[in-house]
Amino acid sequence: MKKREKKKAEPGKYHKTLKEQVHENKALAVVYVVLRVLVVLVMVAQFFNGNFENVFLCVLTLVLFMIPSVIERTIHIEVPDTLEVIILLFIFAAEILGEIQAYYVQFPYWDTMLHTLNGFLCAAIGFSLVDILNRNDRFSVSLSPIYLAIVAFCFSMTVGVMWEFFEWAMDSFFLLDMQKDTVVHAVSSVMLDPAGGNVPTAIKDITDVIVVTSDGAQHALGLGGYLDIGINDTMKDLFVNFVGAVVFSVIGFFYVKNRGKGRFARRFIPQVLPVTPAEPVGAEKNDIDGAQ
Repeated sequence: MKKREKKKAEPGKYHKTLKEQVHENKALAVVYVVLRVLVVLVMVAQFFNGNFENVFLCVLTLVLFMIPSVIERTIHIEVPDTLEVIILLFIFAAEILGEIQAYYVQFPYWDTMLHTLNGFLCAAIGFSLVDILNRNDRFSVSLSPIYLAIVAFCFSMTVGVMWEFFEWAMDSFFLLDMQKDTVVHAVSSVMLDPAGGNVPTAIKDITDVIVVTSDGAQHALGLGGYLDIGINDTMKDLFVNFVGAVVFSVIGFFYVKNRGKGRFARRFIPQVLPVTPAEPVGAEKNDIDGAQ
């Protein structure tokens, strides 16, 4: 009896082992390993310092690092290496550097930079979701380049708005101050109208504000002005998200206009991997029985 050799179908990238992926994408593997090691070191340090909330943030960061790989393996989507590296760096910059190392406070433009990048990345993801359907013969979706760009822009802005809703909820219910406050030197409100009407009344050149609590205690803020409660920060975040979304939407428009020839846009647009039919269970046994 001659045993037939089992014929193995070539798997797609999502079937490859971790060792094979590391061999093919050494730069990505280095970034992934270095970031994970840094997060683990920070987590250990925060644990011994008794900062268990930061320990949770580190665990959350490690989980978020796995998302691109999980997407590739479960829904057969190939995430470009450039996009994956930026996503990993974005998560590290937001959670570890921004929250734990307080870069949001130390560097005033850190939050602005991340929100701009978020607008760009979300536009890329929104663009790819529709572009995948646009290229798939199984779906009757065929959008022009301008509509793809509009969808990408709207998707990015929607994500940005939802995130601001989340920040507002955390500030309102848990007093976390995710919407960072801004010191302003002038305010204008109809609530300051002495006649109680609808006329905006302005107060300018504010140098300090005294807060009086219910027990009669007075607290001078000592901030050199009036403390805005997150409004300026929210508007700034949405504006820079808008800028990032517009930039990628324009890039995506020309990418589709030129039928996918753009090299830059391709680095940020996930692609559907071809699905290799799995060999039915018991195929090897049937081959052996047939050879007898």
